Amino acid sequence: LLQPDEYLSQTIVIDEPELGLHPDAIHILAGLIRSVSKSRQLIISTQSVDLLSEFDPEDVILVDYQNGKSTFKRPDLKFLESWLKNYSLGELWLKNVLSLGDLK
Repeated sequence: LLQPDEYLSQTIVIDEPELGLHPDAIHILAGLIRSVSKSRQLIISTQSVDLLSEFDPEDVILVDYQNGKSTFKRPDLKFLESWLKNYSLGELWLKNVLSLGDLK
């Protein structure tokens, strides 16, 4: 993510980029992801509550494996609106709230 722009691919896929990072570095990583995502397509997979909490629900696509296939859905923003007043996105993932309601 720190390479010069001319060396960055148009699409970048990173699996669990937070692994091995000091917890304080996750905020910096999220900033890099947001910055690069303005000019590139980024696909980031994570199970990190801290990394997920750095983003807005509009930035997230939930992937679930059901009946032999992966399903991709966006969180229902209206459903999450009241939850997000008291909890971070990562906390809602831990509580399994992100999979509740009508996912789009």
